[in-house]
Amino acid sequence: MSLKTKPSGVLTDREAEAGYKRNLSSRHIQMIALGGAIGTGLFYGSSAAIQLAGPSILLAYLVGGTIVFLIVRALGEMSVAEPVSGAFSFYAYKHWSRRAGFVAGWNYWFTYIAVAMAELAAVGEFVNYWLPGVPKWVTAAFFLVVITATNLASVKVFGETEFWLSLIKVLAVVGMIVFGVVIVVLGLKTPSAGVTPSFSHLFDQGGFFPNGVTGFLLALVVVAFSFGGTELVGVTAGEAENPEKTIPKAINQVILRILIFYVGALAVIMAVIPWFTIDGSMSPFVQIFDTLGIASAAHILNFVVIVAAASVYNSSLYANGRMLYTLSQQGNAPTYLQKMSSSGQPWAAILTSSIVTVAAVFVVMVWPDFAFTFLMGLATFAVAASWFMITMTEYKFSRGLTPGERAALKFKLPGGRAATVLILAFLALLFVLMFFSPSFRLAAIIGPLWIVFLLVAYQVRQRISSRP
Repeated sequence: MSLKTKPSGVLTDREAEAGYKRNLSSRHIQMIALGGAIGTGLFYGSSAAIQLAGPSILLAYLVGGTIVFLIVRALGEMSVAEPVSGAFSFYAYKHWSRRAGFVAGWNYWFTYIAVAMAELAAVGEFVNYWLPGVPKWVTAAFFLVVITATNLASVKVFGETEFWLSLIKVLAVVGMIVFGVVIVVLGLKTPSAGVTPSFSHLFDQGGFFPNGVTGFLLALVVVAFSFGGTELVGVTAGEAENPEKTIPKAINQVILRILIFYVGALAVIMAVIPWFTIDGSMSPFVQIFDTLGIASAAHILNFVVIVAAASVYNSSLYANGRMLYTLSQQGNAPTYLQKMSSSGQPWAAILTSSIVTVAAVFVVMVWPDFAFTFLMGLATFAVAASWFMITMTEYKFSRGLTPGERAALKFKLPGGRAATVLILAFLALLFVLMFFSPSFRLAAIIGPLWIVFLLVAYQVRQRISSRP
């Protein structure tokens, strides 16, 4: 579609696409979006959410999923109209302001540095299930090297790798749901817990809200972390084969599937083993089979959880490479980050992001037990800030269109301005709830300081660039 002429000096769509190859098919994009959201937040972090809310965690995922669907639809509206890699940093830069592009881009990059660190911190837990003697930092270093090499190959290699990694965990979750339902239907008593599986466990241990509304609300913070990554579908727009068809299809289908996987899987888990027995000592997906005395199945699921962590880190590095490249094009990052390989990979941006993530190895080495919780908190604040930027950018984007251009949009945000208000209200609630959660309180304090730092950094950059 033809949009209004860009302001003078602003990066054009064609310039933003320079060097990339449109080699990501519909199946790649759908699995990339799934891969970013179905990771340690489901396989590992869900135990904390269950402890907070009990069975009402299912409602929390439904509420959170609905809000995230609206956020990704807002991003999809812009991605279909202007399919460029770099996604909302480019859109914020073009339709809001240069400052907004700077903040959106660097905050999103930071988000996935924190997510990558959290995934690398968590993967050591899963490897230790088999090899308790292996230091967690060694595991983190191994995965960092392997995933970096994959991202440096080509976007098609990345897409294929992420497709198969995501497919493994999707099939595993579906298989676990089916297996769990069979166990519940047959009423097989769990050897270690000594209880008979039943969906009545969702109500007979303190009711659906065993920890009250407070527990339900606090669980929304963990839910937000779990859904972080669904916006990755917008980052792929510049490398999608047919963005006008693949992006809407991926957005509409992925959200529904995530809700099924999260709500369906956790409902089955809490039916097989009562929610209060999920103590967080291991992934609830592994614990369910350990409780049943099925050791081989637990080993298989532990492998799947490791694959899930690798998948999310794979997507994180992909997103970070594209975001740094876009920031460099805007003049908001060093120019060397624009170096592109012949296969269309922003290799300098990928390597830089990977080198920074090396810090994860040291974080895991120094604070092995504290690392995941702290990094999850930082990532949750940063991703919520990114969602805020997406929502406000869509508002600016839509308001800047003529009536004819707005009518011609092929993929609109449902609900219009009412959806915008609902999203912003939810994000404000999320920020308040972080202060009431011990695991997220420090991130709620540090997070705003991070945004202030970005605003100051932008002003400093402007002063330096304006000098004769």
